[in-house]
Amino acid sequence: MDAVVIGSGPNGLAAAIVLAEAGCRVIVLEGARTIGGGARSAELTLPGFVHDVCSAVHPLAVASPYFRRLPLRHHGLEWITPPAALAHPLDDGTAVLLEGSPDATAAGLGEDGNAYCGLLGPLLNNWDGLLADLLAPPHLPAHPFLLARFGLRGLRSAESLARSRFRGARARALFAGLAAHSMLPLNRRGTAAVALILAAAAHGEGWPFPRGGAQKISDSLAHYLQSLGGEIVTGSQVDSLETLPPARVVLCDLTPRQLASLAGDNFPKAFRRRLSKFRYGPGAFKVDWALAGPIPWIAPECARAGTVHLGGTMEEIVTSEREAWAGRQAERPFVLLSQPSLFDPTRAPVGRHTVWAYCHVPNGSEFDMLASIEAQVERFAPGFRRRILTRFVTPPAAMERYNPNLVGGDINGGLMNLRQLFARPTRRLYGTPLRDLFICSASTPPGGGVHGMCGYFAAQRALKLLQKR
Repeated sequence: MDAVVIGSGPNGLAAAIVLAEAGCRVIVLEGARTIGGGARSAELTLPGFVHDVCSAVHPLAVASPYFRRLPLRHHGLEWITPPAALAHPLDDGTAVLLEGSPDATAAGLGEDGNAYCGLLGPLLNNWDGLLADLLAPPHLPAHPFLLARFGLRGLRSAESLARSRFRGARARALFAGLAAHSMLPLNRRGTAAVALILAAAAHGEGWPFPRGGAQKISDSLAHYLQSLGGEIVTGSQVDSLETLPPARVVLCDLTPRQLASLAGDNFPKAFRRRLSKFRYGPGAFKVDWALAGPIPWIAPECARAGTVHLGGTMEEIVTSEREAWAGRQAERPFVLLSQPSLFDPTRAPVGRHTVWAYCHVPNGSEFDMLASIEAQVERFAPGFRRRILTRFVTPPAAMERYNPNLVGGDINGGLMNLRQLFARPTRRLYGTPLRDLFICSASTPPGGGVHGMCGYFAAQRALKLLQKR
C-alpha cells in the first residue's frame, strides 16, 4: 500500500483523491460506521426528516479551487442555491439580505449602500484568484496586490471596520453576523477577514447546500475515490500507529489531540509539547427541529434565504460572542440557522420542514442553550414553537462523542486566531517529525470549512516524498 488515510472527512477524502489520481494505492480508514466527518446527514428527529449533523451550508465547498476541478457532479453531487444567501432579521420587522450581487445587497442598506459596494467590489474583480491565495498555506501569492488590499481590511477587527465603514445599523449588523462565523470576539484582529470572505463568496457562487444533505458531498468524494481504485473501510478505529497496515505514507485527518494520542512516544517530547499547546476555540450548541410548517418569520423576505442570522444589532452580536469567549452564558446568543427544506424537498415529508441552528458557547460548555436559542427564533418568528414536532439537541460533549475531531464542540479544528492561522498546528504545518506521517485535517492551513484544501496541500507534500523514493 502506498498511502493510508485516517479519517474520511472532506479533507481526508480530498487527500486520498490527490494520491489516487497520481496512481497511488490508497486506503481510507474511518472509525465511524458512516463516512463524512463533519459532512454527514442523518434522520435525527423523525423518519423522513434529513438533518445535517454538523456542516449545512457550504459557500467554500462550491468555490473550493480543488473541489471545483473534480467531477463530483457525475458522482451524485447537486448544488442548490437559494435566491438569497443570508437574511438578518431586525426588531423593526424588516430583514437585511445578503444577495447574489453587491448592488442588490446595497439596495437594502440605505445610506451605507455605496460604502458596501466600495468594500466588496474590488475583491470581486478576481475573486477566484484571491480565494486561491487565501485558501493556501503561507506562500508567494499569485495576486500580491489584490491580497494586500484584502489584508489591509481583513486584518482589522470586524467591529472597528464596521464602525468606520458604515453609519447605519443594518450594514453593521450584517457585517457583524458574518464576522461571528470566526468564533472569536469581534474586537479581535482578523475577524473582518471572515466577514469579507463570506460576503464575497455570496456574490460569487452563493451559499449553496447539496440536494439531499451534506452527506452527499462526502458520498460523491468517496464514489470518485473508489472509481480511481481507492478503498474505504468504515468501523475501523485506529488507536496506534503500530496497528496500521504497512504503507509508505500515512495522512491523518485528525486534530493535534488525537494525533498525539495516536503517535504516542513515536513523537519527540518537544513536538508533543507543541501539540499540547494547540488551542481549541469555542464550542457549538446545536439544535435540529422537525417542523409542521415553515418558520413564520415576521419579515417575509427571510423565506428567500437558506441561512438566517439571529442576533439583532451589531452591539448585541458583539456582546454574545464576547460572553462565549469569556466562558459565560450569553443571555441572547447569536444564532446561526439553516432552513434547507424550503428549497430542497428531499429533506422532509410534504408540508413538513427541517431546521438546523447553533450558537457559540465556551469550549466543552455544559450550559443548556435550548431555551435561549428557541427564544431568539421566536423573537423574529412568533409562533415558531407551536410548529415544533420534535427536536434533537447536540451540546458540545455530544458533538465530540459523535466526531472526536470536534474537541469541546469546536467545529473549526482549532482556534482560528492570527497566531494559529499561519502556523497551524505547528510551524511544520502538514508535516511531523516522522518523515512519512502527515496531518491533513482542519487543524492545518487554511483551517475550518468544507473545502478540502487542507487535505489537498497535505497530500501534495506526501506525494513529493513518494516521488523521491
